[in-house]
Amino acid sequence: MKSLRNQNRRPTHPGALLREDVLPSLGITQARLAELLGVSRLTVSQLLNEHRALSSDMAVRLEKLLGTSAETWLRMQEALDLWEARQQPERFAAIKRIPELTPA
Repeated sequence: MKSLRNQNRRPTHPGALLREDVLPSLGITQARLAELLGVSRLTVSQLLNEHRALSSDMAVRLEKLLGTSAETWLRMQEALDLWEARQQPERFAAIKRIPELTPA
């Protein structure tokens, strides 16, 4: 299935969505979000400022708190991780595809 997203554009970090949309709509601070999630304020700050990837643990915490699916949060992080990896083709330049195996 082809994505409608522009493949040249960096996907949105899950922390940016939390920072720009979720916190303002809930009217809560980073400190309150950390408290509600049961994590440190530093953990939330690093996520919101895009210095930390969203973990499966955090995805489940968000699912419980917000009623959103953990899978949605993880797909956002996965899209970002893959996009960032593909921005460095030189890292993978030495890897060559295995030739098709011919039946015996």
